[in-house]
Amino acid sequence: MLDGLNLSAASGEFISVLGPSGCGKSTLFNLITGLLHPDAGEICLNGARLLGNPGVFAYMQQKDLLLPWRTVLGNVLLGPEIKRQPKAAAQAEAMHLLDQLGLKHFYHSYPSQLSGGMRQRAALVRTLLLKKQCLLLDEPFGALDAMTRSVMQSILLDIWRKWQQTILLVTHDVEEALLLSDRIYVLTTRPARVKKEIEVPLPHPRSITDIALVRLKRELLTTLQADLQQSFE
Repeated sequence: MLDGLNLSAASGEFISVLGPSGCGKSTLFNLITGLLHPDAGEICLNGARLLGNPGVFAYMQQKDLLLPWRTVLGNVLLGPEIKRQPKAAAQAEAMHLLDQLGLKHFYHSYPSQLSGGMRQRAALVRTLLLKKQCLLLDEPFGALDAMTRSVMQSILLDIWRKWQQTILLVTHDVEEALLLSDRIYVLTTRPARVKKEIEVPLPHPRSITDIALVRLKRELLTTLQADLQQSFE
């Protein structure tokens, strides 16, 4: 459930959305993509109102949603196939991304043969290959171990800088939001409202040990913990 939520993202901006579990972060993404319809308010892209057009965005949900009867390569090439892009060029780009994400030797494997983290990586490649200007990523690295998550964050930043896409990221990880984002929206408990908007005007790559990020981390944690504590009172 959302209550008067007002967010914006400039072209090419990296935005993270933080908030307590169950506050409505995934609901927000489902509304943006048109999978759900708002009871009130408007969702606009470049000043034009969107009327349930999910094809505008590349949306990676929490579940990988890989098709079990298709190989890894077959799954990630779904977008280029639907758009009838040249097969050889699409496959070459897919193999490059699979190599970057440590899946080059598993391109003929089926989803049932992969670990949860590997499936998430394949889902990310599929999302990137849709080549949309706006990416919605709903906790894409939640199933990964700390080392793999760090590598994936670096790869995502490289791709973002190269392709200059607008990215909206839902995450529960405060450090991840600080390391990646231009701005961070902190939501309240249900019904979700914007409690705080924090800018992170620091160049990449960033280190979580930087004094500026340590201060922002403290501010974010204080904001999140205060709201969570109120929900138990």
